[in-house]
Amino acid sequence: MIWKEVDIVSWMDKTNEKIQANKSELTILDRNIGDGDHGINMSRGFQKIVDQLQETNYSSVSAVLKDVAMLMIRHIGGASGPLYGTAFLRLSLATENIQTIDTTTLAKGFHAATAGIKQRGKAKSGEKTLIDVWSPVTKYMNDTEEINPTKLVQVAELAMENTEDMLAKKGRAAYLKERSIGHIDPGAMSSYLLFQSLAEVLEGGSTT
Repeated sequence: MIWKEVDIVSWMDKTNEKIQANKSELTILDRNIGDGDHGINMSRGFQKIVDQLQETNYSSVSAVLKDVAMLMIRHIGGASGPLYGTAFLRLSLATENIQTIDTTTLAKGFHAATAGIKQRGKAKSGEKTLIDVWSPVTKYMNDTEEINPTKLVQVAELAMENTEDMLAKKGRAAYLKERSIGHIDPGAMSSYLLFQSLAEVLEGGSTT
């Protein structure tokens, strides 16, 4: 698939639909181990993102991704805004001055994005955060010659589910210690929805 500006917009549209549909579940998950506002913050932020993208004409994939990053930082509350924003800013930088964005370039971009999340959040895999979804998905993307959308969703879903048995070591959830075990991380779920939407765009094939 050759990525163009419209594909990023479509990705954000699909993600917003899923975030809105799962707003309550995200809120419940975050209420169990966090502040209880992840669903609200994500739904508000992604609605702002799609509204802005629909009103703007873009000349490159990098420009869309940069706008998404800035909107995430500005409109998604809590720690999620800066983390997601950093990821998309790194994606933007990885695709800058590249006219043809293929899945190989995208995979490299996600590698940079995941590194950005780790650096910004001062976190690593196994600490019950969104990194526990981003890392295995990024590894899959970079280890395969051609990204299979179905496999991508499977990797993301399993990674999300694996956070249920993890002990939280970052954020408010870390204060719960052993009581954080038995709950899926809300950031892991919103990340799963993001990658599920990405897979749907990949499934749609190339744009011309």
